Amino acid sequence: MSKKISLIIVFTTLFFSGLVFAREASFSGNDYEINLHYNDTACPGDAIFIRMKFTQTKKSKVSKEQFAATTARAELLLGEKRLEKSTFYTLDSHSSKNTHTMLTGIPLSSWWTEEDTYCIKVTYNLYGTTPLEFTLPFSITPKEFVSETLQLDAQNTSIKTNTSVERMQQIEKLNKILDTIDEKGVHQLTAFTAPTTATRRTSFFADRRVYAYNNGKSSTSLHYGIDYGIPEGSEVTACAGGKVVMAENRISTGWSIVIEHLPGLYSLYYHLSEMKVAEGDTVKAGDLIGLSGKTGLATGPHLHWEIRLNMVAVNPDFFTNDFAFEGNPR
Repeated sequence: MSKKISLIIVFTTLFFSGLVFAREASFSGNDYEINLHYNDTACPGDAIFIRMKFTQTKKSKVSKEQFAATTARAELLLGEKRLEKSTFYTLDSHSSKNTHTMLTGIPLSSWWTEEDTYCIKVTYNLYGTTPLEFTLPFSITPKEFVSETLQLDAQNTSIKTNTSVERMQQIEKLNKILDTIDEKGVHQLTAFTAPTTATRRTSFFADRRVYAYNNGKSSTSLHYGIDYGIPEGSEVTACAGGKVVMAENRISTGWSIVIEHLPGLYSLYYHLSEMKVAEGDTVKAGDLIGLSGKTGLATGPHLHWEIRLNMVAVNPDFFTNDFAFEGNPR
C-alpha cells in the first residue's frame, strides 16, 4: 500500500493558456524535499503538466544511483475513477548529484465538463523501493467549441471513405509512432511557437465536424488540430526543437511531417506541397520543414497543425505558454 503524505500548497500566478492560476506545492520528508509546479486548471482539450523536483537533505545517506532510482506516475481522477495516467520522466539537464527533476503531462479530453469533480493523484517510489502518494486539486474551465459542416466533392469523399489496406497500414504506422514514449526524447521544454507567421485560422482545435459526402451520406468527428488558411507554397516551420519521426505522403493527410519534442509529445503538419526535412533529422524551433499545400483530404490550400500527447490530440495553443515551468525551476 502507498502511504499518503500531506503537502503545503502555495498559490502562484502564472500566464498559462491565457491568465490561469497555477500552483506550487512543497513537502519535506525525513531526508528529502519535494518542490513541484503544475497547472491546477485547464480547458477541455488542454493538458496538465507537473514538474517535480526531489532534493536530498544533509540527512540523506543514499547514493546518487539510489536517489535517481525514484520513479513516479500521475493519474487524473474523477471521484474514484481513473480517467488518464502518465509516467514521469527524468529531466537530466535539470538534475544533479543531489537533485532529481521529473516531468509528466496528462491530456484532457475535449468532452469533459467543468461540472465534474477532478483531482490528480501522484504516486512515487522513493529510491525505487518506498511507495508514497499525495493528491492535488484540479478543475476544468468551461469552453465552447465550434460546430461546422464540410461539403466534400467526389475526390475528398473518396479519400474520407477509403478503407483500403494501404490507408489502414498508414493509420497503424502513425498510431504506433504516436504511442511511442522515449523517456530520453527530451528536446525542448520552453514554449512552442506557431508554425507559420499567418494568423488567419479557418478551423479550430476540437471543432465538431460533419463531413457531408457527395453521395448524400455523412459522418461526424472532431477536428484534431488548427487549420491556417495560407497560400500554397507558404513556409512551414518547426513549432519546437525535436526529432523528425515521420516525413512521407499519406492518403488522407497528403505530405505529412511528425516531430517528437518530449516523451509522448509530438507535433504534426499535414497537406504540405513539399517537405524540407527527412525522417531522422533533428530540427530547432523555427527551422523550415516544408511548404504548405492542399495534398490529401483538403478543400483548399492550408496548413493543418496538430499536437498529440500520449496519443491524444490536445490544443496546440496550450503549448505556446510556459507549459513545462521552465521559468519557475528551483
